[in-house]
Amino acid sequence: MKILLIGANVASTPYYVYPLGIAMVASALKNAGHTVRQIDFLQNNMSLESIENEIRSFSPGLIGVSMRNIDNVNLLNEQRYIDAVEAIVSRVRRITDVPIVMGGSGFSIMPEAILNKIGANYGIVGEGESLMVQFADDVEKGIYPENRCIRSPNFLNGKEIPSTCYDLDIMQFYLKSGNIASVQTKRGCNHKCIYCSYPLLEGSAVRLRNPASVVNDIEALINDHKAGYIFFTDSVFNDDDEAYIEVVQEMKKRNINIPWTAFFKPERLKDEYVALMKETGLKAVEIGADASTDTTLKRLGKSFRFEDIADCNDLFARHQVATAHFYMFGCPGETKDTVMEGLENIKSLKKTVSFVFMGIRILPNTILHRIALDEGLVSNDNTLLESVYYIAPGIEKDWLEKTLTDGFKGVRNCVFPPDAMDGSLQFLHKLGYSGSLWDMLVPAEKKPRKKRVHAGE
Repeated sequence: MKILLIGANVASTPYYVYPLGIAMVASALKNAGHTVRQIDFLQNNMSLESIENEIRSFSPGLIGVSMRNIDNVNLLNEQRYIDAVEAIVSRVRRITDVPIVMGGSGFSIMPEAILNKIGANYGIVGEGESLMVQFADDVEKGIYPENRCIRSPNFLNGKEIPSTCYDLDIMQFYLKSGNIASVQTKRGCNHKCIYCSYPLLEGSAVRLRNPASVVNDIEALINDHKAGYIFFTDSVFNDDDEAYIEVVQEMKKRNINIPWTAFFKPERLKDEYVALMKETGLKAVEIGADASTDTTLKRLGKSFRFEDIADCNDLFARHQVATAHFYMFGCPGETKDTVMEGLENIKSLKKTVSFVFMGIRILPNTILHRIALDEGLVSNDNTLLESVYYIAPGIEKDWLEKTLTDGFKGVRNCVFPPDAMDGSLQFLHKLGYSGSLWDMLVPAEKKPRKKRVHAGE
């Protein structure tokens, strides 16, 4: 069967991220004998006509649409992405009556609500590789599922997660828009952060891809696509069992040295591990601190404290690896005192850049969702399709915004609102700079001032 997969993401900030989801589903479908074509909405300048032209020239028997995010989780400058997906589905429906199947991490967070709004025929919740293959095989036989939302009771094991089918044209667009290529090493998250949807989407057990397969993907990106910067998309790269080191060791074994970045949690890191990662090209890390005081870290379900965040930051700084931190103010347990303490904690960190969010986007079926229900912030019939942000009782939104604005004013490496630098980063990408680029905000180490020598001395 001919299958068209559409990457519907429209977010280009803080940097362009390759549509890894449809590429991995494409790989599974091709391995099953289907003919697959991929098209990326962002690559095609968000043109509905380009999608229409693709459908007319390819004549697919099935169309998949992947939705990566619902919105940008930025209370102060919110951007909704579901409207673009709805427009894509509407245009597809105008020119063909073949089944339209939704998927992607954004869709899977609230599938029924999204499916009802945008009007697609079916939706795959969670991992799409095996479910999409089964769906396509059945459609070829004229068999359709009874339920519009299709769920699997099981997750793929690590060996079943396929290598990525990177599309040459799509990849070239993303390489020209920051030169960042995406790779996944694992799925699943065993942490219990109260606001996070990763355990719901990928399960609470970590499932590791074979390190050799991961590095095969990296070599393909380097050799076939001329990628110059790798982004590991795992929710947390440094897993508790330290399996990530096997990936790094495999990279070193094959003499791979390419700039790369990933998300790290600020614990269970060692000097020798960072040194090894640096040998393979580690350039910058994004640290999931999320809260800035011991009180709020505990209430978010974190297993570390702010001292661990500072130690982690210093560890990477010693190895000359740039760090970025992300913080959210207003979480459960937040008070005016913790806000002021958090401000000072963040500003005390050296050689790093911090992005600061106000409020936490409430996602269905998370612990934070239950807290918001108990506190009367949301009702049981609220699908959360329209965003709702949690700010702790007793913290006024206007006070918090003014306090954060004033507190970080003039501090170049503390960015509030978090999108304040997006335009500048995109401009640098257009000039040909590679990577995440926020590392350019990290304060340079001050050189000792030379003593001035006067004549006659």
